[in-house]
Amino acid sequence: MKTIVLGAGIIGISTAWHLLERGHEVTVIDRQADAAMETSFANAAQISVSYCEPWANREAPLKALKWMFDHEAPLLFRPQLDWQQWRWGLQFLAQCNDAAFERNVQQIVALGAYSHAALKDLVSATGIEYNRLERGIAHFYTDQKSFDDAGHAVELMRRHGVQRRLVSREELLAIEPAFKAYGDRITGGTYTSTDESGDARVFTQELARRCAARGARFLYGHDVLRLNKIGNAIDSIAIMPNKTRAPGQKDFILKADAFVAACGSYTAPLLRTVGVDLPIYPGKGYSATFPLLRPEGAPMVSTIDDGKKIAMSRLGNHLRVAGTIELSGFDLSLDSPVARARCHMLSRRIEEILPGVCDTRTPEEGGDPQYWTGLRPATPTNIPFIGRTRVGKLWVNAGHGTLGWTHGAGSGKALAELISGRTPAMDFGFCGLPASPSALATRTA
Repeated sequence: MKTIVLGAGIIGISTAWHLLERGHEVTVIDRQADAAMETSFANAAQISVSYCEPWANREAPLKALKWMFDHEAPLLFRPQLDWQQWRWGLQFLAQCNDAAFERNVQQIVALGAYSHAALKDLVSATGIEYNRLERGIAHFYTDQKSFDDAGHAVELMRRHGVQRRLVSREELLAIEPAFKAYGDRITGGTYTSTDESGDARVFTQELARRCAARGARFLYGHDVLRLNKIGNAIDSIAIMPNKTRAPGQKDFILKADAFVAACGSYTAPLLRTVGVDLPIYPGKGYSATFPLLRPEGAPMVSTIDDGKKIAMSRLGNHLRVAGTIELSGFDLSLDSPVARARCHMLSRRIEEILPGVCDTRTPEEGGDPQYWTGLRPATPTNIPFIGRTRVGKLWVNAGHGTLGWTHGAGSGKALAELISGRTPAMDFGFCGLPASPSALATRTA
């Protein structure tokens, strides 16, 4: 079968790889000059099967309201004149209850476990190196109430087979001694030894090169102009080079047996042009990558700071610090007052927790902090859309939110299985398939 994959992030490239594994002819199209140049470029670097709680919970509405005027808030809702944002927000509120939370956790954990196994198999098969650290993921708390609440989260995750455990401050500092200078402010934490971390961009680009070596065709630097629909099926797509476009140049038409939309946050507006309406909205996330001044003092265990909801991951001689979500449309600017405040929060917080370990100086001070922002394609449930749409020959693999790296390998494998006429070996609500008894959060696209 000839398949065209739209998008060369971790989701699209994983899909392409697994399609090639199953004998398909694959073409990948992306507007950037290489794979993983947008949402997969500089994320938190965590493979976090155990830290996957949905954003929507019973406390979220009050927190979001309280945070609306705080530029450094973990979740910042910035109202726009955008119907899609408000619709998404109402659907999000409908998920802010205990029953929906646990239902959504079950789906996210199922996909996470399946994906982690798929990633391990893929790394074993390819030998890709990407600053991988199999040291687990820790999470520390700086107030007693949050630590007490963490016990409930641990119980919930363990019910779904995740071996996350509560640890005392002393245990946490034994697991990761780098936080000893900040230790008197830590009340306790949680830890999962089976989680890991690594550079999603490096991995995705290396996997793309292996796809090309196996015969995949890559059309980088091309915009998708439209999906051409005849009857109730996609007949072809129109694309155009975005850098070398000549005046009056005609677009290119490509035909295939299947089309996969894996364009992150841009999937939803593209699919709406052919009548597929998915509640995927961009969540603007931030990261900073700091050179290490004292490598011996930097953490080796990827860690979440609950106070600011940021993640820290060691990538060789650098520390990646990432976090915060801003719901404000498709804005990717880093020079607005809000963006500058959020970037400054990342560098300031690292100096509080790991004083003198990283070079957090601004460019004006002679530093090179490598600030970055990307759009996380979020659904109200935090469960992605994977499977067949209502339009013939059109498939979707999008809506992974902050868990694209965690769920990438498994999402690609699962969709390749579906396109090949097989059912993936996990209990998940795939689009276009009937729900299994426990796949309670299934949606159809």
